[in-house]
Amino acid sequence: MKHKVSAVLAAGAATATAAIALGSPPNAAAIPPGPGVPPSGPCALHGITDDVAESADTPTGFARSSGVVRALTLFIDFPDARATMSPSARFAEFFPAVTDFFRTSSYGRLSYLPMPLFRWIRMSRPLAAYGIQRGTDFDAASGSGYHALAEEVVRVVDPIVNFRDYDVINIIAAPNAGPPATRTVLSVTFSGGDMGMRTADGVPFRNTSFIWSRQAGLSAFRVLNHENAHSFGLPDLYYADERRAPPPVGHWDPMDEDWGPSNDFVGWHKWKLGWFSADQVHCAPRHGTPGEHTLTPISTPGGTKIVVMPTSPHTALVVEARARGLLDPAVCRPGVLVYRVATDVPSGRGPLRIVDATPHSGGCYPNDEYVDSELTDAAFRPGQSYTDPSGASVTVLTENQDGTYRVRVTPARA
Repeated sequence: MKHKVSAVLAAGAATATAAIALGSPPNAAAIPPGPGVPPSGPCALHGITDDVAESADTPTGFARSSGVVRALTLFIDFPDARATMSPSARFAEFFPAVTDFFRTSSYGRLSYLPMPLFRWIRMSRPLAAYGIQRGTDFDAASGSGYHALAEEVVRVVDPIVNFRDYDVINIIAAPNAGPPATRTVLSVTFSGGDMGMRTADGVPFRNTSFIWSRQAGLSAFRVLNHENAHSFGLPDLYYADERRAPPPVGHWDPMDEDWGPSNDFVGWHKWKLGWFSADQVHCAPRHGTPGEHTLTPISTPGGTKIVVMPTSPHTALVVEARARGLLDPAVCRPGVLVYRVATDVPSGRGPLRIVDATPHSGGCYPNDEYVDSELTDAAFRPGQSYTDPSGASVTVLTENQDGTYRVRVTPARA
């Protein structure tokens, strides 16, 4: 029996690999200018180390975010919410799209390989018995919640799966289990630190995403890109306390809005994930001299991607170019994006905030229910400038014929 189920897992991986190969978008594997490297230097700001955060250095315990990443992908349903579709059909809602997204966004530096076990794992209790709600934690002392759910899943697959072979785990529920995502988003990731649970292989159970329901709007698969990015160390950019406030980032990064039209990661996140080569990041340390830089849009492989201006030991002003691209089809005002990064601000509290070049404009998509429109036209155009309270400033000089932007930056005084 062990051999038989292992063969199913291998066959599932082969099927997934074939689907991914067939689903590759054109030019998605453009040759990057050099190997990606972890952030380093005076602009690689330190900060929070015990959770997902904007700190340039991602602590140990999180999953690798470049090279080959293997994702054990499992499917669960419940006695009172039995799956009404095949696990392969549920899998197809996410793949090959998730893999293509990561490959394109990383300029080919992340090869994401889902390894599915194509069977529904039936939980022993009705869904309500686990007490799964938004914000439910992974409490090893509890008889319910995600710990209880994970214990059952691991108990089933431990005899047939070597958890050492995988970097992340996806547990995807039948879409009829729990409320629709338009009412409550339950999908969650437990990443990084020890969760108080180990598999029979002696591997800590972590870097696991639980995916519920179906996301609304176009490219709904990106909920999995968002959740897996937590396993890579990225924080939530939206306000997790549900305060009534405009979104801090909006549709410029899927760690804020991962519904509606596709959107790429901001450059700071790509640097943190190791998707830039060293020469693609320009550092303008405090008390430095003004300088000019040519920025290539995030959607285009090669070229300088970000200029970082530290404004304190834990904050920086970052500039990058954004234009319409495969992952940025909704960019309605191409130009230079300016944002503040705070590496000491927790996830869900606004650790990254876009500077709006056109405040109170209403944005480009005021009637799109899946887009918070105000920030959609936030990019700065030639002739526009911004000065931070620290004295750091950026002026967009020109938009060049090749789509690049020339900017002048002045480092922070403080």
